[in-house]
Amino acid sequence: MVQCDFDGTISTVDVTDSLLQRFGQPGWQALEDAWERGEIGSRECMKGQVALLDMDRAELDAHLATIDVDPHFAAFVREARALGMPVQVVSDGIDHAIRTVLARHGLEDLPVIANRLVQAGPRQWRLESPWSSAACARASGNCKCERLQEQRARHGRVLFVGDSTSDFCVSGQADFVFAKYKLIGHCERQGIAHAPFADFGDTIALLHQLDALAPGALELAA
Repeated sequence: MVQCDFDGTISTVDVTDSLLQRFGQPGWQALEDAWERGEIGSRECMKGQVALLDMDRAELDAHLATIDVDPHFAAFVREARALGMPVQVVSDGIDHAIRTVLARHGLEDLPVIANRLVQAGPRQWRLESPWSSAACARASGNCKCERLQEQRARHGRVLFVGDSTSDFCVSGQADFVFAKYKLIGHCERQGIAHAPFADFGDTIALLHQLDALAPGALELAA
């Protein structure tokens, strides 16, 4: 099966970053800097940042209406499913944002596992992390490594698709990786089996080459 990151992989921008840049109150950048220095985990960082968002529901949804996805992603999903490979979106981002953007592009049937956005007041928000794990090496809101092991138990093999630092840990556990942006260099440095791509137009042909790239990758468990 396929597990795919959202921000910067499916979407053309990081949605959380775009919300913070537009609606974030002072302090969100300090949290980002602390996370980049390794002083806090991504769960703590994002919870603090979401609490600093100053927007109402209409402003949120109007902003999400401006977010584009990779124009070839829908074709990738269709091709993967035709090959018997279910696709699941696994993100350390915001569930409402992901589902809203996917639905606008006709992809509302994709399962999404991400942090939960909760409205706490007319212009106040909080983030819940039902998929976190005390064992998560990155202290993420959504432990992608645990999500991968869950799907491996069901399907036998997992193809992971990602782009950046939140995908570094899980990429080392996948059976094969489609990598873009920062994830390419990480896979090269760590010797992780991968194929680089620029957009999902590149990945459709790669799906048909998986058996050569990663022998047995198409032999899914029943």
